[in-house]
Amino acid sequence: MLVAPSILSADFGNLARDIEEICKAGCDLVHVDVMDGHFVPNLTIGPVVVSAVAKATTKPMDIHLMVENNTFFVDLFAPLKPKYISFHIEEEKHPHRLVQYIRSLGIKPAIVLNPHTAPESIEFLLADIDMVLLMSVNPGFGGQKFISSVLERAKRLKTLIKQHNPDCLIEVDGGVNSENIHDLKEAGVDIVVAGSYVFGNRDGYKQAIDSLKV
Repeated sequence: MLVAPSILSADFGNLARDIEEICKAGCDLVHVDVMDGHFVPNLTIGPVVVSAVAKATTKPMDIHLMVENNTFFVDLFAPLKPKYISFHIEEEKHPHRLVQYIRSLGIKPAIVLNPHTAPESIEFLLADIDMVLLMSVNPGFGGQKFISSVLERAKRLKTLIKQHNPDCLIEVDGGVNSENIHDLKEAGVDIVVAGSYVFGNRDGYKQAIDSLKV
């Protein structure tokens, strides 16, 4: 299992320190949540802060857009060269066009599904993307309770991926911890995003990350 700590739960007064620490602790990606206050009822960070993240990290960035006007935000963050940029299918009218555009910038395109969105809705996009991010909470805020129906959705998605693009990865974001990580692994998940579980762990970042690498 690959682990992508979400900096939404980091100490923004010591952001560079926290990012350096999670990289030393063995994370695989650094997950960056970008929210615009419109698509979700929260406002997070822009390219100036993410530029500082890019300088501090030794691991690839995984940028999750929770925004309206996806192309505008892709253009803002593409110069920082993240490994992935993911966008919500619920917001995008022309997803295939945007997928092609993200790839043309040298970035791996990914699509996000909210908890109510069926995996089958993106079946004919799977051949063209590198990752699907399944939300296991409603997007917008950290520290929410895990929605267990994501396990069944992950299994259904895995079946579709095997048919259309076996190299496509499944990522899950929201409420991930050591209690549900084995169920997520069995459901076919490849990457987990963990925010409060990592940054709020009393035993340290390494212990938290190691406990998710099943």
